[in-house]
Amino acid sequence: MTQLRAALVTGCGSASGIGFATAKRLRAAGCNVVIASTTSRVHDRVAELKSTGGAGEVLGVVGDLTREPDVEALVNTASSAFGRIDVLVNNAGMVTVGNELFNAPLSGTTLQQWNDSIARNLTTCFLVTRRVLSEMPDGGRIVNVASTTGALQAGLGDVGYNASKAGMIGLTRAVALEVASRNITVNAVAPGWIATGSQTASEAKAGAASPFGRSGPPDEVAAVIEFLCGASASYVTGQMIVVDGGDALPEDRTWRP
Repeated sequence: MTQLRAALVTGCGSASGIGFATAKRLRAAGCNVVIASTTSRVHDRVAELKSTGGAGEVLGVVGDLTREPDVEALVNTASSAFGRIDVLVNNAGMVTVGNELFNAPLSGTTLQQWNDSIARNLTTCFLVTRRVLSEMPDGGRIVNVASTTGALQAGLGDVGYNASKAGMIGLTRAVALEVASRNITVNAVAPGWIATGSQTASEAKAGAASPFGRSGPPDEVAAVIEFLCGASASYVTGQMIVVDGGDALPEDRTWRP
């Protein structure tokens, strides 16, 4: 009997987020899935995944992935349950803390605020990837969820978020080169305006001003992640795939067809 692949997806607390949409696709594709979040709501997501049916098992882990002991516990749970980790999706990270949107210029950003943003959005990716690689067989898949912010564009109000998301692209390329001899692929997706539950009114307005005239649903990002996690993407590595409905294309923001 063929062993199911095991997938670990971080940042899966929200029912309307990219992480959960990805977990649903990977389970439907035949994976055992371990999902992680900083809060106990991850267990609600586990129940939802189980209710959809499917052959794969589902586990949920609560942890702060900026902390090495929590990363160790997460990876140990996944590897103990399934023997290995074939797929890693680093989706943990955000621009907000709780319901509070951080908004300050560089001159008003403290060192602690900078460090917190880097930790949430870049250090989590570093720590989880570093630990998972020892549990990943040759031919594994790693996908990092970055952003068009920092990598292609810049947003006002959080220099740390811009820097951390841009840093994910450099991390992606460096690790891709390092593990290529093991046929492990490492790629990044860069979403633009996505209609998650945490999207603000101003972000929805910006999405409506994009060439497609809308924000993208999380599943459209998850579909690209699923492709990068599959066998068909075996010769794609070190790349950043932009999923933004063409938002970064127009030079003239008053342009309309």
